[in-house]
Amino acid sequence: MTPPIKSKLSYFNSRWALAVIVGVLLIDQCSKFYIKLNYPLSGYGVSPILDWGFFKILFVENSGMAMGTQLNDILPFVSDELAKLILTLFRLIAISGLGYWLWKTLKKQNAVLLSWALSLIFAGALGNIIDSVFYGVIFTDSYRNIATLFPEQGYAPLFFGHVVDMLQFPLVEWDWPEWLPLIGGKHFLFFQYIFNIADVAISTGVGILIFFNKKIFSKSDQSSELPVE
Repeated sequence: MTPPIKSKLSYFNSRWALAVIVGVLLIDQCSKFYIKLNYPLSGYGVSPILDWGFFKILFVENSGMAMGTQLNDILPFVSDELAKLILTLFRLIAISGLGYWLWKTLKKQNAVLLSWALSLIFAGALGNIIDSVFYGVIFTDSYRNIATLFPEQGYAPLFFGHVVDMLQFPLVEWDWPEWLPLIGGKHFLFFQYIFNIADVAISTGVGILIFFNKKIFSKSDQSSELPVE
């Protein structure tokens, strides 16, 4: 009896993973290079690069964790330089573990959703690591001027670069009523955070893990059993 032929959608091999990772990295790094080499940092008095109201393209640099959180906000006794170095080294260790997990998953050839999720998270994490490790060396700073590529001296040593962010979706905003405790009179903006393509890939991968966790982490991935017409 001839075994059934797998549908192209029923498996996710190393070639698919490589295509996803390379594709995300190209889009992410090309967008960051373009912003970095054509615009100064967005700031007070600087208009957004693109402003559609609900969607803006800006240029900010993040030296910390997600949403601008700094490690020394959590550990105040740690200096800025040491906090940045610890964060970058942690990212390198984390992505090594993530890469091993992805490799082990791809060997099974049937964990389709998990392979998609891990490939997206790996690509996004690698995109931001490239910024953290190399951008300080290969670019000049962008404060009030447009950066240049491959200068004699960059704006920071190796491992101390800043992650380039540019996308924002400020969908709604309002001022809280004065009578409310703690937040009264304050301005609220949703969604105020600025992110990049790598962050989108990471969030998409994490979203797949959350929404399909029962299917992904069940004893057998039924995605390899898709019927073939």
